[in-house]
Order: sequence, then structure tokens, then C-alpha cells
Amino acid sequence: MAKIGLTTTIPQEVIWAAGHIPVDLNNLFVSSKSRERFLVRARHDGYPRTVCPWIAGIYGAVVEERGIDAVVIVTQGDCSNTHALAETLEDVGVKIIPFGYPYDGDSGLLRAEIERLARYFGVHWDEILRVYDELKRPRELARKIDEATWQSNTVSGFENHLQLVSTSDFNSDVSVWMQDANELLKLALARTAFNEDIRLGYIGVPPIFPNIYEESEKIGARVVFNETQRQFSLPFTKDDFLTAYSKYTYPKSVFKRIEDISNEIRARKIDGIIHYTQSFCFRQIEDLLFRKHLDVPILTIEGECDFQIDERTRIRLEAFIEMLRGLK
Repeated sequence: MAKIGLTTTIPQEVIWAAGHIPVDLNNLFVSSKSRERFLVRARHDGYPRTVCPWIAGIYGAVVEERGIDAVVIVTQGDCSNTHALAETLEDVGVKIIPFGYPYDGDSGLLRAEIERLARYFGVHWDEILRVYDELKRPRELARKIDEATWQSNTVSGFENHLQLVSTSDFNSDVSVWMQDANELLKLALARTAFNEDIRLGYIGVPPIFPNIYEESEKIGARVVFNETQRQFSLPFTKDDFLTAYSKYTYPKSVFKRIEDISNEIRARKIDGIIHYTQSFCFRQIEDLLFRKHLDVPILTIEGECDFQIDERTRIRLEAFIEMLRGLK
């Protein structure tokens, strides 16, 4: 079985159907004890400091770890820097497999892209559908974890983030992921509900410093909605395979995301939004649209290379939560 790196969530059913193992390179980078070394390697090889650390970190992780047999690069529907990432990886001998999401979510174009990926891996459509049905069980567990976060209030924002962000590849082992998810649900069932008075939503790419969740809870707030992580979990299990991926909002226009976020703000009774952006990322521009179209206060936080929230950001977070408390 080959290990196939992913630069973001793709129809992973194709990889599993081919008998290979998907590896989300973002999670490989940020969860590794060698993550600083990965960044150093990218800088050493010529990556400029004005490039997003996620892109540099993925490059360093692939080159340093040397356990990845090929990388599926999302050429449309993710960061534009992935094009250069693909070229620099190919230059050092890494096999690159392109995949693109249609901007408008057109199901016909999406099917054509998935079929092209399937031809590369030598799998048929019915095999992909079989794996999709098998993955409904773990995705249902992810949905229950998400519901326990905002309905019964027995799952923390970080626990929600950790389980949902890993659904992009199910930590390369679906059975182990399911064991962890079931253990979390059992723990949540035995808990007394959290009682933070401020309910936060988190939108944007997953944070490079995940202790932002813990810092929020220290100030009496809790994240009850992780936008992108929830989308990674493909929370459309009642739909057929193609429809589910057509509804996946992350690769689409920001207005599709705004619609999804607005619905969740109302359903989850969210008081304010943390919009996380990465330094030098084009998605920083989207902040002006979120501020224009979302009806709750927004705190925009920018991350760079620090893997722990810094004091300045912590103070801004505290002031934002106190402002929300005052508005209530």
C-alpha cells in the first residue's frame, strides 16, 4: 500500500478504493515534533519567508519524512501557492497528481475530475461508492461529536477541532479513528455540560496554534462551531456521494461559505466569530466580505510560524470576549 499525501480534503474514497493510504500533509506537518525542522528545510531550499508557513511546512514534511509515495495537489479550490508547491516537490522527485474542484460546485465537472483521479489509481465508480458507504459510519460519529459540542455542550472546541480536522484522512486508519471518536463520545456522555457564557464560532483554515481553544475557555468562552473542520467531515451523509462533495463549501466561492456560516450562527446561537487567517494568504482579503455579510462581531486573528498563541493575540482575544459579554 502506498501513502498518498493530500494538500487538502479530496474525495478520499478514491485512495481507499485503490488500496492505498491517504495522508493529510497539513496534519502531518502541524502535529509533528519536527515541525520547526520542516520549516527550516523549506527555507534552506529557498522558500521565501513571505510564503505561508503551511505551504513551506508541507514541503519540508514531504522532503524530510520521505514516507510519502505521491502527492495529490488540489490545483483549484485551495491555496494558489499549491501550484508552486507541486513544482518544487516534483523537482526533488515527488510524484504529483493534480485534482481540481469546480469553482461553482458543478456536479458534472466534479464527477469528471473524480473519474480522472480514479483512472489514475485504477478504480471504478462502483468501488468508490462502496467506500463512501463504508465511511458513513465514521462520518456519523463526527456528526455526533459536532452535535455534542453545541447541543449537549459536552465536547470542547479543541476536541471538536481535533476529531473533525482529522476526518480529511481519518488519521490514515479509519478503525483507530473510530475508536478515538467513540471514546470521546463516551466521555462526553458522562460529563456535566460546559457552562461558558460566550459561544464562539471559528471560521477559516484550521489554526497553526490550536491552543487558541484552551485560551478562549480560560476566559469563559467556548468554540461551538469549527467551519472548515466540519466541512472536512462531509456532514451530508444522507446525500449520495456526488451530491455530498458538491455541497462541500471549502473549495467554492466565499458566498457559499457565508451562507453555511450564517445558518450555523443562527442554529448554534453564536455570539461572535473568530476569523483565522494565515500570513501572506489570499484568504485575508475575504475578511472584508465576512464582516460585510455576517451579523455578529468578528475578531480576525493572523497566524504565522508560532505554534502557540502569543501574548498580543491572547490579549486581543480576551478583549473581544469581554466585549461580547458586554453586548449580552
